[in-house]
Amino acid sequence: MKYAIRYYSKFGHSEQMAQVVGEVLGVKPESVETPLTEEVDILFVGAGIFLAKVNSCVKEFARTLDPKKVKKVVCFGSCAILDSPVPQIRKIFEESGFNVAAESFTCRGAMGPLHAGHPDAKDLDDLRTFTKQTINAK
Repeated sequence: MKYAIRYYSKFGHSEQMAQVVGEVLGVKPESVETPLTEEVDILFVGAGIFLAKVNSCVKEFARTLDPKKVKKVVCFGSCAILDSPVPQIRKIFEESGFNVAAESFTCRGAMGPLHAGHPDAKDLDDLRTFTKQTINAK
């Protein structure tokens, strides 16, 4: 299986999470500013929420992709106030014609003292487990 990881990270949480996914997959995570030029079986996409929205860079990235070259998109992210960035990420990719996995991963992200320290070690361990389960699913 061929994997790729792209993320948008304003405060470093999504980048930190992407690094964990990359460790599990043996793949170097890249910012959404880095084009995806090869075909992949699973594209992991991560982002957070700032001012109640996922950054428009994620939408711009999705528009650069050919849905025929990405078999499945798996979403992940962190959020301090809203429940999850995943519904917004999912919508971006579904509207662009991608097959988006029902499974996703979300954890808290710190915003100043709110949820300070997140994603923490447990969040990242849970993400490792989620990634392993995702790639081992039949």
